[in-house]
Amino acid sequence: MKRSTIWILTVVMAIALLGLLAMQIVYLEKMVAMRNSQFSEIVMRSLYSVSRMLEQNETKYFLDKDLAEAEQAYSGISQNSFNFSDRHEATIDTTFTPDERPKDKVRPANLPTLQDLNDTYQLKQEALKGQYLYQKSLLNEVILTILNHSSDRPIQERADSATVSSYLRSELEFNGLTLPFEFAIVNRTNGMVYKTEGYSPMSQQDVYSLLLFPNDPKNKQNTLSVTFPNKSDYIFSSVKFLVPSLAFTFLLLGVFLYTISVAFKQKKLSEIKNDFINNMTHEFKTPISSISIAAQMLNDDSVRKSPEMLKHVSGVINDETKRLRFQVEKVLQLSLFDRKNATMRLEEEDANASIYSVINTFKLKVEKYGGHISANLDAEDPIINVDRMHFTNVIFNLLDNAVKYRREDVPPELEVSTINPDDDHIQITVADNGIGMKREDLKKIFEKFYRVSTGNLHDVKGFGLGLAYVHKMIDLFGGSIRAESEVNQGSKFIITLPLYK
Repeated sequence: MKRSTIWILTVVMAIALLGLLAMQIVYLEKMVAMRNSQFSEIVMRSLYSVSRMLEQNETKYFLDKDLAEAEQAYSGISQNSFNFSDRHEATIDTTFTPDERPKDKVRPANLPTLQDLNDTYQLKQEALKGQYLYQKSLLNEVILTILNHSSDRPIQERADSATVSSYLRSELEFNGLTLPFEFAIVNRTNGMVYKTEGYSPMSQQDVYSLLLFPNDPKNKQNTLSVTFPNKSDYIFSSVKFLVPSLAFTFLLLGVFLYTISVAFKQKKLSEIKNDFINNMTHEFKTPISSISIAAQMLNDDSVRKSPEMLKHVSGVINDETKRLRFQVEKVLQLSLFDRKNATMRLEEEDANASIYSVINTFKLKVEKYGGHISANLDAEDPIINVDRMHFTNVIFNLLDNAVKYRREDVPPELEVSTINPDDDHIQITVADNGIGMKREDLKKIFEKFYRVSTGNLHDVKGFGLGLAYVHKMIDLFGGSIRAESEVNQGSKFIITLPLYK
């Protein structure tokens, strides 16, 4: 797959996933805002009901008080009511014998007349009217008392905490809200009249307030404030069904990013392996050609008859065979990176002595290009626990890279030094004055097959395994390696290894 195709798929999938995530977040915010609005509406409706019930309680208080005071006077007025049966008691005697039955109908003298009945009705009507007017005046008096004197009562009596708590709980439960709450009565100057033990709002947004007895004078007005400590949990519980959806979206986004990262790494690895195959082909092609030419020369009778020529041809075959074997060995080092552990023969080794031996062997190659190699082996305690062969290969690889990546206009200058930065470690530094590296290359030089670009793919021979091998070995020795470099200023590799104890 082309790199451009991967980028197009990446952009499209990223837009789709980010759009889905944005929609879910917006929906979640709207759901939370809606639940907050519903919560606030329920609480304010409950507070309004509590306020109305407290006002009704106060009205009842004054009615009971005034009725108790007027009960005796009202009893006196009741005694003056007219009694129709007392004033017009019938005195007709209807008992008689058959012989004494009157022959003609005679109207009794004491039977009430129509005028008497009309007078009695009017008297009754006047009595009821007087009673109604009295009750009306009584109610008016109660209303005036409430308006003028109700605010004189202490708020603790008008709205005691037990009553307010009971009313709040019943109203909130009636509206479907069963959360624990805390409340307080606050006066006009924001002073606490009283509050429950747990009333401690974190911010004003957590407080729901309503004015009690709004008809009171402004300087005597009080406010009922309520908070809900578990409000956030309640709101979250109502929208928690969206959390799995968000979690799966984030998981999908993470998997997508990881997949894209792997795709790019695989693409890069594929390109590096192609370069490796090209380099390996060129590396093997030269010695194979030389061996092939030498073999053809051996078929010539004149070459076989000349001892000097035969010696020369056999030397070429031997040198090219060694060169080919050396390249094969470097390729076989690749197996070290595909196993968790390499087979090591760790033993006590003098780092100064091993490094000095490698320098003596490598000196001729440096001097071939007119350069110089120096050794400052100042470590007082150079004993380390390493595999001797792999340790010398590490130093040889670093020196070989310093010569490969030299500057054409300047003779190579190499320096190897050792010191003890502390009592437990030795620090080995290999420095050169070569072409150096860019900062972005420093992050990748220890990766398999990675080779720093030098403008021509084949001007510097190699497979991109040298520094990866060095890093692997130092890691197996329990140490660390880092590089410092500037373009056209040279490079420096610093190895830190634990001392043998």
